Amino acid sequence: MKDKKKSPMSPPAGSGSASLASLAVGEKAVVLRLDAEDPMRRRFLDLGLLPGAAVCCVGKSPAGDPAAYEIKGAVIAIRAKDAGTVMITPRPPSPSQVRKED
Repeated sequence: MKDKKKSPMSPPAGSGSASLASLAVGEKAVVLRLDAEDPMRRRFLDLGLLPGAAVCCVGKSPAGDPAAYEIKGAVIAIRAKDAGTVMITPRPPSPSQVRKED
């Protein structure tokens, strides 16, 4: 019997986390951990994509891959395969980002 491998985009059971690839356009999150291996892990770290960093999906190509993410003020395109190795947790909007009705 073959072992079933989990997709890198699947969150671990009961973890409450998801991968960066699962973010929809406009959604924000915080990086929990990087499951990528070198040299991709090193590239992510160089870009500022490290645990605790805020990230926002700002767009996806017409085919859905790659997607563009805002990280520390820069917009970076990341393939779904690579984004699937970045584990995130959703980030609720801060009070200053919530629009109040007049």
